[in-house]
Amino acid sequence: METGTFTGFETTIEDPGILVITFNNPETMNASTAPMKRDLVETLTQAQMHDDIRVLVFTGQGRAFWAGDDLSGRSPDRSNATLPPIPGGHRDPASTYNGLRVISQTVNTAVRNLDKLTIAAINGFAIQTGFSLALACDFRLATHTAKMGSATLRFGLLPDEGGHYLLVQQLGVAGAMDFMMRKRIVSGSEAHRLGLVHEVTDDEHLLPAAMDLARELANGPQAAMRMLKRSIYLAAEQTWAHSLEDIAARTAVTDHHPDAIEGGRSFLEKREPQFNAALDGRPIPDTSDIPWGHE
Repeated sequence: METGTFTGFETTIEDPGILVITFNNPETMNASTAPMKRDLVETLTQAQMHDDIRVLVFTGQGRAFWAGDDLSGRSPDRSNATLPPIPGGHRDPASTYNGLRVISQTVNTAVRNLDKLTIAAINGFAIQTGFSLALACDFRLATHTAKMGSATLRFGLLPDEGGHYLLVQQLGVAGAMDFMMRKRIVSGSEAHRLGLVHEVTDDEHLLPAAMDLARELANGPQAAMRMLKRSIYLAAEQTWAHSLEDIAARTAVTDHHPDAIEGGRSFLEKREPQFNAALDGRPIPDTSDIPWGHE
């Protein structure tokens, strides 16, 4: 997968297959534009389709992770844009609806649709759009002093990228109602208390902690982890019967995957498993026999 500088962010790849996406407009607190969102969706699509990418980490430069949309009215910088311009939205109700569905909401949908695991390393302000993207990630780490919230009602606006849905999943209806209606912006420490982030750190330890987590996840059995990620999100919306059907269908695949064969044999041989042989270019374990079975 190609890396480099795009509209509003830059990318690097760290071993073993960790794509780091860094929002790099600190002078605007990494505020987003339509060209940035389009480049980001394309990057996420590439990450999904490339086997060399296992985990994604999002973070920001300067005082912000991603401080919402750019409301300055300035023409967006297209110097690093990978896609040609298209007409903007917000000219009228129909164009606002169209722009949200096609551009803005597509970012969080692309994050949620990734099979690869995602980590938000929240280094500063994560407001509105940036807050929604962090909530769309599978794991969230933040500094104690990070500031995050929706706060759209401060402008008489709505959390139109799906932030309301994501916050309901985290806090429940009553918690999301209080958080959004009262326009709350909380510190990383308070977000941790509320369950919005998994871990809080000092500023200098944030990215190292995120990368440690990313390496832990990247070294795990990728096929099973990707199946499990999808099942967890589906379980939040399915009935008990549907969730059992879903996990059984996925287990029929993962039980016969080379990683499962390696996992079972390593347990019997009392050694650490060596997963992801195909991704690492190593010989794939023989799958002709399974060292366990379901009854």
